[in-house]
Amino acid sequence: MSEKKNWDKIAKIEKAIKDKYGEEAVKSPTQDWTDEKEAAYLEDLKRLAEKEKAWQASNEKVETESGVFVSKKLLKKEDSNSRVCPMCKIYSFDLKDDLYMTKYDCCWSCYIDHVEGR
Repeated sequence: MSEKKNWDKIAKIEKAIKDKYGEEAVKSPTQDWTDEKEAAYLEDLKRLAEKEKAWQASNEKVETESGVFVSKKLLKKEDSNSRVCPMCKIYSFDLKDDLYMTKYDCCWSCYIDHVEGR
C-alpha cells in the first residue's frame, strides 16, 4: 500500500513540474537523442580532450635546482655563450649586462661605446 502512495506522490510532483515548466522538463533526455547527435557529441569530446592536452603541455611544471616548480614556458635554455658579449668576447655576471644582452646583443660597456652614440 505504501508503494502505491509513493508512485502517486511521484506522479503528482511530475504533473506539477509539467504544468509549471512544460513538457520538456519531464521528458527523458534519451527520447530526442539520435545517432547524429551522438557523433557530434563524441567529436566535441575529442576536440575538448585535444585542447586540454595542449593546455597541459604548455603549462607543464618543471622542478628547478632549488626545488621550486616553475612553468616550463618561463624557463629558457641558456648555453654558456649567452653571457659572452659577441663584440668584446667578455663573459659577464652583471645583471645590467643581461638586460643589454637581451635587448641589444651586447654588454653594457659595448652598448655605451658602440650603440648609444649612434
